[in-house]
Amino acid sequence: MQTKKLQIIPLGGLGEFGMNCLALRWEDDIIVIDAGLMFPETELLGVDIVVPDITYLIENKKHVRAIVLTHGHEDHIGGLPWMLNELKVPVYATEFTLAYVEDKLEEHGLLDETELIEIEPKVKFTIGPFTIEPIRVTHSLVDCVALAIETPVGIVIHTGDFKIDLAPLDDKAFDLHTFAEYGKRGVLALLQDSTNVERTGYTPSERAVIPRLDEVLTQAKKKLFFSCFSSSIYRIRIAMELARKHGRKVAVVGRSMVESTEIAQDLGYIEIPPGLMINPGQIRDFPPEQMMILISGTQGEPLSALSRAAVDNHKHAKVEPGDTVVLSSRIIPGNEKGIFRVIDHLSRREANVIYDDGQHGLIHVSGHGSQEEMRLLINLVRPKFFIPIHGDYRFLRRHAQVAMETGAVDHAIVLEDGDVLELDKDDARKQEKVTAGRILIDSGSSIDVVEDLVIRDRRILSEDGVVLAVMAINKRTGKVEREPEVLMRGFGGADITDQARETVLKTLDGLSTEQKSDYGVVNERVRVELKRLIQKSTGRRPMIMPVILEI
Repeated sequence: MQTKKLQIIPLGGLGEFGMNCLALRWEDDIIVIDAGLMFPETELLGVDIVVPDITYLIENKKHVRAIVLTHGHEDHIGGLPWMLNELKVPVYATEFTLAYVEDKLEEHGLLDETELIEIEPKVKFTIGPFTIEPIRVTHSLVDCVALAIETPVGIVIHTGDFKIDLAPLDDKAFDLHTFAEYGKRGVLALLQDSTNVERTGYTPSERAVIPRLDEVLTQAKKKLFFSCFSSSIYRIRIAMELARKHGRKVAVVGRSMVESTEIAQDLGYIEIPPGLMINPGQIRDFPPEQMMILISGTQGEPLSALSRAAVDNHKHAKVEPGDTVVLSSRIIPGNEKGIFRVIDHLSRREANVIYDDGQHGLIHVSGHGSQEEMRLLINLVRPKFFIPIHGDYRFLRRHAQVAMETGAVDHAIVLEDGDVLELDKDDARKQEKVTAGRILIDSGSSIDVVEDLVIRDRRILSEDGVVLAVMAINKRTGKVEREPEVLMRGFGGADITDQARETVLKTLDGLSTEQKSDYGVVNERVRVELKRLIQKSTGRRPMIMPVILEI
């Protein structure tokens, strides 16, 4: 494929939040930036995760050189096992991100066969025609990078997720200087995180939550349960430092929280003084006013430690009257019902629940830059072409407007998943789309793809119920050996079981012996007649399943 054009091909994350994945192609070399997942909407019944459709990458498997990760959040690394099942390529990422990746690949039995290569900010590396420099950015997770990619037609910068925090807790500040250096050199295209484009001003630093959390600890009379995203390493560190200040011991409860804390400790992002941490089994050995419990489950996940504690079903974390529970995270749209259910349960236990109501000071800050940070970066980089990434279409469109308003951008181009943008030094234009979309994964004992048909069936079952018509037919004579049975489940209305049974009998009586010996014909006739009866009587459209017992 010799076009002498650079191709930018988003495969996920442009038109939705999550599932971030983007391919960069020059002739016969492709690199993939990020391999994310998204969690399913409520109508995707029985689906655990959603990953990008990577048909394009599979079709061009021999040209894919590597996957490069910007940071370790699930919407950027969660699709890796699915992708690496199809593409045996090396994965490049920073130290902390690789620690998350190793756990994930080990869980899926892919660790031994995957080459993991550590990258560092300001240390360039080359993959085929691409020379890549990771640039330190700040986010709600640690060790995050943007990628400055030198291509044969110019420099492309992919910001990853970012906010501009010049005083982060680990003192590894956002590297504005390197962005400005690239801006002086000239940047062909800037791909920038759109998540918070509807927020004006600046996103506060992680340190902004300290005063309110300090106040909460001062006022807490008994145990304090502290829940945040398990990947919010800065927040976990703040909680531990405040616990030490207020003379409280810390117990970590919940698998994801334990794993993240251990990784952060091993890599030096959290320093835990001797005697601060105790095992969850020791919680009862200390007075309640001397305990802080770091607990996972901030989004109301049904099997999480916090959800179980809320209904008094956790071995170690017992919520009692007068305890304080802090939910230091945002409510992700779609999770409201689950989160408020947990808050209700905690309230029944007479706990004092503090969540992000925005009235009494900050207990949570976003990890994404607001409009002014976006403008600042655009003005530093001054790209010829601007491409908004990460978010629903309205966010991408608004971001393109914000970029053009700065006067620092020649052209803003809104792409969606599957679009192919071809660039050279002077020009950028969209070409024909490639296959893109989403793959629905039901991850039980193995990773199974859930077809759209299955989702449709599950939706019908959940909304309209199911009808089973069981018939015993003598295959040789075509005689109905016993009265049919009709079972109805999952929809109300008048009891029409007797009518349904009569309808089945009448339908069978109307069939010839030859027709009765053709079970396909019997199935279809019974289904159609039952559907007509049920729709007329109840207005519902249940799933109708005729079952023929061959005698």
